[in-house]
Formats: sequence, structure tokens, C-alpha cells
Amino acid sequence: MNGQTLIICGVDEAGRGPLAGPVVAAAVILRSKIKGLADSKILNEDKRNELALRIRDKAWFGIGEASHEEIDALNIWGATQLAMRRAVEALPEKPHLAQVDGNLSPALGCQVQAIVKGDSNLYPDALMGFCDSNIPAISAASILAKTHRDALMVTYDAMFPGYGFASHKGYGAPVHMAALKTLGPCVIHRRSFAPIRERLAEIETA
Repeated sequence: MNGQTLIICGVDEAGRGPLAGPVVAAAVILRSKIKGLADSKILNEDKRNELALRIRDKAWFGIGEASHEEIDALNIWGATQLAMRRAVEALPEKPHLAQVDGNLSPALGCQVQAIVKGDSNLYPDALMGFCDSNIPAISAASILAKTHRDALMVTYDAMFPGYGFASHKGYGAPVHMAALKTLGPCVIHRRSFAPIRERLAEIETA
């Protein structure tokens, strides 16, 4: 790079599977080591929130969202790529390389390296023993995306009471499916997802 420091960010998303709300991505450039980084899914809520504060304090980061309308218009993978691009574009420095969790390489305006389980693999290091995660910046992105989206869904719970968004965050939990039966879908439900599409069809034919 002609003496230029290579800027690498980690990228991950949260919310591809839920029936409601946005998909959220985060991009993180670590400026110092943060102990305890791991896949957000294996951390409890308190630990995720604690780490999110440390990441926001010690790293450069960007958050990107794609709304339920964009998910319906683009499909979930297209919307996920959009959220990831927005996250990378929100970084204070443009990265040369984005390391993305998974096996697909979205177009992010820089070189992309897809790494399967980049947020959670343990691997031995000759000097440090076992590191917390395979790609720490991806783990950090996983944590920021998850905590940001969870906070959004808590806000939506107050706006759209009765669905239990604060507890299940839009996933197809039994309490959520029961609410769909009694209340029908609300504004933030993803119309292109089969359970919502089917419930809307039932309402139309009732």
C-alpha cells in the first residue's frame, strides 16, 4: 500500500430472520484490543450491552439499517447488502478491506473478504493462547448490530403494543404468532415473509 496503513473493518448484521422490523448492519474498525468479543448470539444481554459501550468508546463504527419496506422491495439479502453498505459508508474512515461474516460477498465499495463464522470461531494463537473470536472486528460488528436492533424493537414495542416486540424482537415466537392471529400484522411487519403474507391473505378472505 506504498507505506499506507491498511484499514480493515469487520461487518455483520442482525435481523435477517424476524417477521418484523428492519435488518441492521454494523461496520467496525478496531483501534485497540477489546477483551471478551464473541458472536453476539452466544452472549447474554447484559454482556452484549457492556461490550457495545466499550466498542463505541474504543473503535470506529458505522450503523446501517434497511427498513421493512426495503426488505419487501429488495428481498432480505438485497436489503442486508444495503444495510451493510450504509454501515460501511457511515464509518469515519473508508476501509480498504471489509471482512464480512458469512459466505457471500456484498458490494461495499471496497475489497470484501467473506469469512464463514468469522464472528465466533476459536483459533489458537502461539502468543496469546485461544483468542476470543476468529475476526474480532466482525464480532464487534455483530454485537453493535444486535444491540442497536434490539433497542429499536423495544421502541417499536411501545409504538405497537400487544405483539411483544420487546421480548422476542420480531422473531416468530409463539406469543408473536398468537398476536398475529388476534391483531393481524402491523405497519412494521414484513409483508414478503410467508407467515405475514399468509395471515394477510386469511384476513382478506375472512
